[in-house]
Amino acid sequence: MDTVKAIVLRAAGINCDLETQHALELAGAEVERVHINRVIDNPAMLDGCQIMVFPGGFSYGDDVAAGKVLANQVVHHLSDIMHQFVADGKLVLGICNGFQVMIKTGIVPGLNGSGKLSLTDQKVTLTDNDCGKFEDRWVHLKPGTDRCVFVNPDQQIYLPIAHGEGKIVCDTEQTLERIVNSGHVAFRYVDADGNEGDFPVNPNGSQDSIAALTDSTGRAMGMMPHPERCVRWTQHPHWTRLKDREGFADGMTIFTNAVNYVKENF
Repeated sequence: MDTVKAIVLRAAGINCDLETQHALELAGAEVERVHINRVIDNPAMLDGCQIMVFPGGFSYGDDVAAGKVLANQVVHHLSDIMHQFVADGKLVLGICNGFQVMIKTGIVPGLNGSGKLSLTDQKVTLTDNDCGKFEDRWVHLKPGTDRCVFVNPDQQIYLPIAHGEGKIVCDTEQTLERIVNSGHVAFRYVDADGNEGDFPVNPNGSQDSIAALTDSTGRAMGMMPHPERCVRWTQHPHWTRLKDREGFADGMTIFTNAVNYVKENF
């Protein structure tokens, strides 16, 4: 496929949609930013798209809980469509607030077995950071699986975070074991040497240092860090001291992998 088309879903409070559009365009995709209500009114808008992104921000002011209102819209109006989108081999990415939406709809890790979205069959959630405050810092991320489209299995990356509800918690230890053993962990928080640790290495207290989750297909991923905020080397916090300026726009790996996957598989 020569032309890759992506859609970035907007809603009131979303504030990273432009950056996400820019990142996808740098990766070579044609991108349209669309309000969720337009997709609800006309789901056929998704027919010509191969990548869908829930960007970061504070959708609907994070009323009730982070991402909850937008998740309600997705489940009640787009459940079958979202299921079919992934079943057709297409890609879904959720960033920060978008990850919170994907968790609360069950798109990731997708453990209910039916493939249908649900607000009541939630085995994993994102809750308040252990530190009790909003965390805005850079973190090292180590891949946790080799089957997620968005991930380079051997590449550790460095990205910024900005969230107050980023702690991943499972309902039981059995659920956590299933997520880990079945390859649902896309990234973990680590230090520069690739080792897990306490705060600030793990900035929110997530179980098993989980920073990102994928579904069973590896084509849907939600992550708390913001790859769209590190797509040029000058966005790296140490860019003025970098001698080798290549390879420091780590966020581009996420978007480039997605676009390349579509080109190779559609």
